[in-house]
Amino acid sequence: MAYDLIVIGSGPGGYVCAIKAAQLGLKVAVVEKRATYGGTCLNVGCIPSKALLHASEMFDHVAHGMDALGVEVSAPKLNLAKMMAHKDATVKANVDGVAFLFKKNKIDTFQGTGKIVSAGKVAVTNDAGEVQELETKNIVIATGSDVAGIPGVKVDIDEKVIISSTGGIALDKVPVSMIVVGGGVIGLELGSVWARLGAKVTVVEYLDSILGGMDGEVSKQFQRMLAKQGIEFKLGAKVTGVVKAGAGAKVTFEPVKGGEATTVDADVVLIATGRKPYTEGLGLEAAGVALDKAGRVEIDGHYRTNVAGIYAIGDVVKGPMLAHKAEDEGVALAEILAGQAGHVNYDVIPSVVYTQPEVASVGKTEEELKAAGVAYKVGKFPFTANGRARAMLATDGFVKILSDKETDRVLGGHIVGFGAGEMIHEIAVLMEFGGSAEDLGRTCHAHPTMSEAVKEAALAAFFKPIHM
Repeated sequence: MAYDLIVIGSGPGGYVCAIKAAQLGLKVAVVEKRATYGGTCLNVGCIPSKALLHASEMFDHVAHGMDALGVEVSAPKLNLAKMMAHKDATVKANVDGVAFLFKKNKIDTFQGTGKIVSAGKVAVTNDAGEVQELETKNIVIATGSDVAGIPGVKVDIDEKVIISSTGGIALDKVPVSMIVVGGGVIGLELGSVWARLGAKVTVVEYLDSILGGMDGEVSKQFQRMLAKQGIEFKLGAKVTGVVKAGAGAKVTFEPVKGGEATTVDADVVLIATGRKPYTEGLGLEAAGVALDKAGRVEIDGHYRTNVAGIYAIGDVVKGPMLAHKAEDEGVALAEILAGQAGHVNYDVIPSVVYTQPEVASVGKTEEELKAAGVAYKVGKFPFTANGRARAMLATDGFVKILSDKETDRVLGGHIVGFGAGEMIHEIAVLMEFGGSAEDLGRTCHAHPTMSEAVKEAALAAFFKPIHM
């Protein structure tokens, strides 16, 4: 049976691309090696981690955040097995939802490992070793990413003591101590889950700041907030060894700038040093598909590889490894294949860290604007001056708006605070339409809301805030 499109991988990029293509009239098939759809994100990444983040936040709130509101409760008791059951139920609902959407849109599915035989041909090997060859006009590589590990350091991840993010959402007991190698999004999110549940968490980060390319001011203030929550940081530290020792593990690290090494014991070590494109076993070399120096599939502005009829999207290509970036690329590519004009605006892709408080960002940081020589204005507003935040005891954090000094066009927005991941989108929509700080500041916001802090930060960028 010949298809118009075969998508290898059913993560956010792959399943969205398949659905959109089917909606546009193409005959579509999806190849997925897992028993369930949704890729890393739905099965062992974004979705299960958010379930645990929310549950652990509720646990911490009952333990420490109720008394000041006049709600007196006894100390909460953790039922970790039940919390994990909630996580698993959340995952099942989401992966079952994707299966339903495939069926609804008449998309054929093949369970097994996909391999590109040549342009127009995909071989699928199932768990029994049986091979089926499929024909298609177009192939989309949407195989996502895998755990990167620590460069230059051999680490045996057993998902029990030395774990990746996959093991980080499936521990059967709360460790007394946990070392997180990597101060990026994944490490901070999962580290905060286990810290709230009672673990002593230490983050070891190679850079001198957490969250990598995030706005510098945001990074510094956010680190202080996490430190107040009991998370310890070792910055500018290069990990040189991670080994099992007894029932736990030992982590050895040394200052990046030089100095003596330190070895620390922990019950569990979480390796959260980022992810790498997953291209193993796809037959790309034999098919002639080119990779770049970072191991990503090389594409042009329309997601085409160097081989006609073969495309790639998501974590396996250049750009931020974000599920929503992959989704938008999937939609754009499906539109292109259907003869339409698909497009993704890479300057307006929000990023969220789902800790408590949340951190959200869209557009440029101050550091990026300075490096590019762009003259800009800064408008900031703290949640300590926001009425709704005071009422909710959620005054940690601030909103920061960056706008062009000459045109007032908003170039970036950064929020640290309760619900930041939801509030960031009004800045994203404004930027998508080329709006100014004045446009945002003059837009009526309901009172009292946390979002009023966004309005006030915009007012601060083009003139002066009202409530500060």
